Amino acid sequence: MQLYSTNNRSHTVDLKEAVMNSLPPDNGLYMPVRIPQLSTNFIKNLSDYTFADLSFQVANNIIGSYIPKSKLEEIVHGAIDFPAPVVELTDSLGILELYHGPSLAFKDFGARFMARTMGYFNEQSSEELIILVATSGDTGGAVAAGFYNTPGIKVVILYPSGKVSPLQEKQLTTLGGNIEAIEIQGTFDDCQALVKKAFLDQELNDQIRLSSANSINIARLIPQSFYYFEAWKQFQKSGEALSFIVPSGNFGNLTAGLFAKKMGLPIKHMVAATNNNDIVPDYLSTGKYQPRPSVPTISNAMDVGAPSNFSRMMDLYGSTWNDVKGDIKGYSYSDANTRLAMKEVLAKYNYVMDPHGAVGYLAAIVYQKESIGTKSIILETAHPSKFLSEVETTLDKKIEVPERLAELKDKTKVAELMQVDYNAFSNYLKKNHA
Repeated sequence: MQLYSTNNRSHTVDLKEAVMNSLPPDNGLYMPVRIPQLSTNFIKNLSDYTFADLSFQVANNIIGSYIPKSKLEEIVHGAIDFPAPVVELTDSLGILELYHGPSLAFKDFGARFMARTMGYFNEQSSEELIILVATSGDTGGAVAAGFYNTPGIKVVILYPSGKVSPLQEKQLTTLGGNIEAIEIQGTFDDCQALVKKAFLDQELNDQIRLSSANSINIARLIPQSFYYFEAWKQFQKSGEALSFIVPSGNFGNLTAGLFAKKMGLPIKHMVAATNNNDIVPDYLSTGKYQPRPSVPTISNAMDVGAPSNFSRMMDLYGSTWNDVKGDIKGYSYSDANTRLAMKEVLAKYNYVMDPHGAVGYLAAIVYQKESIGTKSIILETAHPSKFLSEVETTLDKKIEVPERLAELKDKTKVAELMQVDYNAFSNYLKKNHA
């Protein structure tokens, strides 16, 4: 499998280099040279496959023989060992629950696949690998769980102080072992900028083997395409095209859906649902991409002002605005509207949504009025108990916390507090990992 940089198509590498180095030296993102289509027969017969089996078929289609078939099957089956059920609200609107993994968030799929893939690539190396991760909430917990105790790999997670939920923070800061947390006194965009700068710092990279587990890494993105096939398998009745409503921040999840569409899954539209950080909906409306500092919201995992995967989206469409807005719709909503949506879903369907899913629900209601007759699936990206205070206050309802999350409550947080200062961050890495 060969991949190129979105900043320079002539710069190509193999899958191992793309996964282990995360970013090209020109600060682009890696994209597959070829995304082959799956056979129409495979799509037609998806119901014959288990979730893990269809995931292997999708992975094998895009990765090919670069990873031996038996090893790739082992990686996929080890990562995809929990369900992604679709709950039907109506005949035309479903919810894809992506929170049944270890950290109760959709990012478990990508993190577990990546951890096993990196572990495979790292088997022959005696040099320690340091994974750098910026998180706006859920990525850190999923990566921490996915990589915990992986031999030869340590994980350093950067998160914005005061801008993740208490239980999300405990997921990042209580595991210990090969997992370290740095609490940055800034925003997610500041965390992401520090990570990106570290990858472009040649002096640092000469001393430390660095990689990333953010969705900038192609090994995170590929497995996120799996559950689009699983959802389509469950919700379509006669092979019709579906639309997917995707609560979006860094846009890795939506980009993975575009990969699935490119591979032949019948998708009518991808719908970007954002909070007040509405950079992509603004672009879809105006044709102008204008990143700006993120603002805090109750759907904090989507508080991103400069979404990394936008460059991948543009690469898929050749930066042609009319083509992009033809396939992707965009809507944004305030916290006040998000709370009203959470109440409406509970009242109408007796279903509890987290704030991110509620943003998706708002977009789904508008989208379905504009695209009458289109069946749609909302991606519910995290368990509502991860945002316990907000959900319980909004709904005036006690939310049951799964045991694996509840047990974190009394654990001691361990994190390095740091200003937004690249020199301080670089020095920390050199002191602790060089």
